[in-house]
Amino acid sequence: MKKSVLVAALTCGALATIAADATFAQSLFGRRPLFRRATPWVVVETAPCECAPCAAANATEEAAQPEVKEVEAMKASFSVAEFGKTKEGENVQVFTLTNANGVNAKILDFGGVLYEMNVPDKDGNLGNVSCNYPTIPEYQDVRPYFGSLVGRYGNRIAKGKFTLDGVEYSVPVNNGENALHGGLKGFDQVIWAATPAADENGASLTLKYTAKDGEEGYPGNLNVVVVYTLGNDNTLKIDYTATTDKATPINLTNHTFWNLGGATSGTIRDHILQLNASRYLPTDAGLIPTGEVASVEGTPLDFRTAKPIGQDIDKVAEEQFNGGYDHCIVLDQAKPGEMGLCAIAKDPKTGRVMKIETTEPAVQFYSGNFLDGSTKVGDYVYAKHTAFCLETQHYPNSPNQPEFPSTILKPGETYRHTTVHTFTVEK
Repeated sequence: MKKSVLVAALTCGALATIAADATFAQSLFGRRPLFRRATPWVVVETAPCECAPCAAANATEEAAQPEVKEVEAMKASFSVAEFGKTKEGENVQVFTLTNANGVNAKILDFGGVLYEMNVPDKDGNLGNVSCNYPTIPEYQDVRPYFGSLVGRYGNRIAKGKFTLDGVEYSVPVNNGENALHGGLKGFDQVIWAATPAADENGASLTLKYTAKDGEEGYPGNLNVVVVYTLGNDNTLKIDYTATTDKATPINLTNHTFWNLGGATSGTIRDHILQLNASRYLPTDAGLIPTGEVASVEGTPLDFRTAKPIGQDIDKVAEEQFNGGYDHCIVLDQAKPGEMGLCAIAKDPKTGRVMKIETTEPAVQFYSGNFLDGSTKVGDYVYAKHTAFCLETQHYPNSPNQPEFPSTILKPGETYRHTTVHTFTVEK
């Protein structure tokens, strides 16, 4: 059949094409006809009309159209909420830092506690990997230091005594005959001044505290600033700085108890751990270093090649360790004070991986040996080996061990320490 085409003006800005069949009509305009009137087919094409009435109508129509905005990508943010009160009636706040991926960290101004660290598993589900307590009085009474900032001196000082510039100082003894983690009211028990922020790279929380001269027996007014930064690359960076007006020992760290399967998921014995360390510090019965720096070769502490935490844990026979790891591990640093690899921990079940890098010379590796089931979150019991700590720091008892790297901060100097946790997944 011979194809015939009729093009006629219908109204301003519209043309009608009449074709004998639909295929031919589609070939004219590149699409099927909009409607059909018996035979032949009719295709309506529109084109802008430049006559005065149509121009005015078009302008009115465009003005009436809602503005179309591009959907913005998620940005890093922060929020703040009331958390509770101390036993003394002080208000405690929780700050939530959220990055552009939805990963979030919840931090308390009480003790600078990393209350929650919510990171994805291999299926993309967020889960908290930082052990915590539901109320502040529990942090005050039980004190396993869940997520806390500890200082002025983290870890132990033998018999609570040290001599500095010819003066002997005594600090509170709270761990057998030794001082531990800053004393009876260390940095884990104070409320820090907190300032949140967010920018294109992530969200942060700046915490400030001034420990007065003589507080917990330590010399010098110590001004401390700790900044938690949650990056859009799923890193949690902790920057510590401090200055003093009198020489003083200082050893700051964060005491988070980790379980990459989820804070209440059970044992960590099947977590895979690698430590960038070929040496460790042997201790006496009170967990005070003897002064020796020993090789990990042939010991349960050899994590230079990744292995399950539980693989050799039962071979730690010394009574003071209570059936597990609580050792200061000396890191293999390229240069003192430079950022270097500390550890890589993995949970095979969830696929979560945590890499730790630090400027510190050591890490205290603790496998939760003294979690005895006496503390709970709801119906969940924190039992032995249900969490682990990797506390980046200087050596314990350094003020009494002159051969150890110095932990003495003097006026005019600035203490600096940075640790970065990077969270990824392996499927």
